[in-house]
Amino acid sequence: MTAVGSVQARIERLRIQNYRVLREAFTTNLRAAWDKRSRIHELRSRGENGPIVIEVAYRQSPGERLVSYRVELDEDKGSPVVVREVLRWTIASGSGAPKDILSFERGEGRVYDDRTREYAREELDTPDLLAVSTLGGLARHPRVAALRRFITGWYLSYFSVSGTRSGSVPEAGPQPRLSQAGDNLPNVIQYLSEQHPEGLSKILRVLAERVPQLERVETELLADGRLLLRFKDAPFDEPVLAKYASDGTLKLLAYLTVLYDPAPPPIVGIEEPENFVHPRLLRVLAEEARQAAGRSQLLVTTHSPYFVDALRPKELWVLYRDDEGFTRTVRASEMVRVVAQADAGGQLGSLWMEGYFEAGDPLVRGGRPRAKVGA
Repeated sequence: MTAVGSVQARIERLRIQNYRVLREAFTTNLRAAWDKRSRIHELRSRGENGPIVIEVAYRQSPGERLVSYRVELDEDKGSPVVVREVLRWTIASGSGAPKDILSFERGEGRVYDDRTREYAREELDTPDLLAVSTLGGLARHPRVAALRRFITGWYLSYFSVSGTRSGSVPEAGPQPRLSQAGDNLPNVIQYLSEQHPEGLSKILRVLAERVPQLERVETELLADGRLLLRFKDAPFDEPVLAKYASDGTLKLLAYLTVLYDPAPPPIVGIEEPENFVHPRLLRVLAEEARQAAGRSQLLVTTHSPYFVDALRPKELWVLYRDDEGFTRTVRASEMVRVVAQADAGGQLGSLWMEGYFEAGDPLVRGGRPRAKVGA
């Protein structure tokens, strides 16, 4: 089972076969994201034909207008093609018919110009270009630019300690955000120490509370411009290099720098935080994530019942495969037995392991829920 926890969600609907493709297509280009995954064969559901559909609906903040974006991708002679791309805003907050801000088919279409308050026809160089990504850099299309900033601002973590532990030392220079792999952790610590010392103090205070006898974390600038990350334990006089610190310590520090980012991204995705982290610390990490969710929308995938124990039914989704092999989702708050047991004091992770979830059990074929609560 995979669980996804989300608190204070800004996204109303998220139907993406591969959200990584969307973000990478916006930050690099569609062809690079396409080729990286062996083109359409690795993206389209097996046995299916036709375009791949990606749809996102979100609000910039609670109470603001609903924004929806839909893109259909296909392939022509091995090259990606943007079959259709539509960006819509509702006319008024919570009501009104949606208004097309941008509508393109195969590189041609129209976009609303906020300066002239009229639609303008546009044609892209090639049909593999995303109109939102291309036109979102122009000042006359602020609503298109807002979507572009929203998607490129997503932070998706695939943190691995191998880069830090390999013995390589990164070039010095402060960097405001952790890379997806986490290999620039020393640079982020340097940035926080220079620009946000109070925030770094909070991160290190929380880390010290979770890691016994950890006194401080520091960076050291070498003469050749490289940067060292060191960990100082209270019983010892000298700090040790990051490559000698435990995997769990490095991962916790990385996660805390993401959760306490002074300029938080709109969406933070964390994959399987339980790897290398002590099970008793997962509940604490979940609580830290809940607090951070007031500033970002958090999506966490996990196979750990210890992490799930800290969640509430409305925060937990179960992903499972139906009898036809397609991935489906169901919210824990929609399951009758789970809600009843949780109200009686049961913890979700324990209920999952005891078979109350009725979905997502790898030993049960299909996994369609038998009972739901609500719509």
